[in-house]
Amino acid sequence: MPLRFEPVGPTSLCWDLDGAATEAQARTLGGAEVARGWSADVRDLKTLQVAVAEAAEHFGRIDVVIAGAGVAVMAPMATMDPAAYERVIDINLNGAWRTFRAALPHVQQHRGYLLAISSMAAFVHSPLQASYTASKAGVWAMCDSIRLELRHLGVGVGSVHPTFFRTPMMDDVLADPAGRELWGGNEKGLWRMVPLQTVITGIVDEIERRADLIAIPKTNTLIAKAPGLFRPFFDRVGFRGQTVPRAIELACTAGPGTSA
Repeated sequence: MPLRFEPVGPTSLCWDLDGAATEAQARTLGGAEVARGWSADVRDLKTLQVAVAEAAEHFGRIDVVIAGAGVAVMAPMATMDPAAYERVIDINLNGAWRTFRAALPHVQQHRGYLLAISSMAAFVHSPLQASYTASKAGVWAMCDSIRLELRHLGVGVGSVHPTFFRTPMMDDVLADPAGRELWGGNEKGLWRMVPLQTVITGIVDEIERRADLIAIPKTNTLIAKAPGLFRPFFDRVGFRGQTVPRAIELACTAGPGTSA
């Protein structure tokens, strides 16, 4: 479950369940002065908070956080293990929320930027991937909601929606007979993969703009934006002025109908 924290500037923080692997990656990036690796689990908020605090202390600040942990399962609802479904939701969606939650106190200090890795699967919902598409659509919606909460603090929030590109997850899809049947090997047509460098460059460029929504490749932007075509209208008209900050002040810690 890879998790990357990358402040804008000369320093980079890489976090993963495998602390040794992230430390090794950090060494290839230039060593402790410019990069460090930590062990963190997006399913455990406390470990995230500890890791974020250590990272902020080491580098002095955190400006940009990328929540990128993700897993996938390809199976029909009738046969899928319920535990597998819940694991995907917990890592992909809840893990992104926990990452933002742990990082916010540090990012807020410098009016920084929170970014979550979603997918074009947030808008194009494929069969045999209900847990994955639901989690990625949830990440998109979550980012839209949190952006409203944080805009008065000067903190930007964005979501990234790449199409298929080469990752260990995609290697599993290509090796799966069901995946090959659905996507045709991802070699051509609607489901063809884009180069990894296209995804990296697109993300870096849009971080600099503090983009709300990043579609990769850019030719997919209209597809990505169509479901939220009227969201800016509701953001401006439905939640004017200090409405959101006041609601935050009035909200109890755990939410209505629950006890702390």
